[in-house]
Amino acid sequence: MGHRYPKRSQLKYTKQRYRVRNWREYEAGLRKRGDLTLWFSEEAIAAWRAPTGEKPGGQTVYSDLAIKAGLTVRLVYGLALRQTEGFLQSISTLLDLGLRIPDHTTLSRRSKALDVRIPLSANDGPLHIMIDSTGLRVHSGNVPGASPPKCRAWRKLHIVVNGDTGDVLASALTTHRARDAAQVPVLLAQVDDPLVSAMADGAYDTSSVYAAIEAHGSGPPPRILIPPRQDAQTQSGVKASSQRNTTVRAIDAAGRRRWAHESGYTRRSLVETAMSRYKAIFGGSMRSRTMPSQKVEAALSCAILDRMAQLGMPDGYCIA
Repeated sequence: MGHRYPKRSQLKYTKQRYRVRNWREYEAGLRKRGDLTLWFSEEAIAAWRAPTGEKPGGQTVYSDLAIKAGLTVRLVYGLALRQTEGFLQSISTLLDLGLRIPDHTTLSRRSKALDVRIPLSANDGPLHIMIDSTGLRVHSGNVPGASPPKCRAWRKLHIVVNGDTGDVLASALTTHRARDAAQVPVLLAQVDDPLVSAMADGAYDTSSVYAAIEAHGSGPPPRILIPPRQDAQTQSGVKASSQRNTTVRAIDAAGRRRWAHESGYTRRSLVETAMSRYKAIFGGSMRSRTMPSQKVEAALSCAILDRMAQLGMPDGYCIA
């Protein structure tokens, strides 16, 4: 008979306390996150204007890098599009740059087709990744006669996090009806490096997820740690995963909590921390109104998170 996992109310947790070793360096990194020169760089100024095209007629005035710089400033400093336009104009005037600033309608229109890729982080070898998703509210207008909660829709942000550095490696934005497991192939397609291990929560306990992770790269299959549902049984057949069967047997023998600690699954909290950082910096709502612009906003926000992490992250250790 399988081990019966106790209810959450029956478990006793002791809140652990942590201390930061590199507080001085981390505090300097936090201050630098607000440095204007970090987000409005000389690279963006040099490539502000779009190259002249060979075709006759109207020409594109602003490069994609200029639009990306404007939208980055908007997200970092929490500005609306019109305030972003005024903010950039004041920078150009005060620094005597002589730059022509895109208006708010140009920023909105160009953001729909902007190609934003999360910069590849420097890795010394194969990756330990964690996968998760969270909900982000979006404004959908007022519904006559509906209660306030029905006046807002929401999107799902799916991310892959590097378990060693905390960097966001891949992201995808979908409607709230999309299944988490269905996004795993889309996310893994953005990760070029081979994998050592992959962790996810119980929503990803499907044969398609195991197959997608095991088929990633040309090396040996990565170790997969996904807790199955409480009444899960071992499977047989072509689609059955030996790793999943091993996990089911280990949980039946030792219990879910012990399996989580002994297998290292508790490290998956790093992806929860990344989600918390996202919402702490950018909020739980999206600013853009259309789905194409929202996808660009989500990808750009993840790239900003990685840039902030490179400035310094806390090195914490448990003291009690």
